Amino acid sequence: MIANQARDDFTRLHKAFTYHLGVATALAWLTALYAAVHAPWVRNIRALIDPSAGLDRVESTLSYLFVMPAVLALALVSIVAGREALRQAQTLSNVSVEFAAAAVVAFGVFYLSIDRAVAALTAAF
Repeated sequence: MIANQARDDFTRLHKAFTYHLGVATALAWLTALYAAVHAPWVRNIRALIDPSAGLDRVESTLSYLFVMPAVLALALVSIVAGREALRQAQTLSNVSVEFAAAAVVAFGVFYLSIDRAVAALTAAF
């Protein structure tokens, strides 16, 4: 009975997590694309965003805007394709805690994606 309940919890949490990660990925891509239309296309956008920081790291507009949405898309594809592998590779004793940890990481990447797009938009205006 407990094993069946754990399987049902995994399925329920996996569906909810996949849905919300899909929405976050779509929003991150839409925001990055909107920022790409309005942002200046330069070799070093970091110098435009924060001129006082120096030129220690050079990052183009393309990589600055689209790396984090690409990470989210890769995570979404791997979660959808590797559902059964994730079920077998459970590392924590509680499925809810495991999905909560994954949600915190996914939210962090989503936040960085939106933050970078907004920073590029403010550099444009």
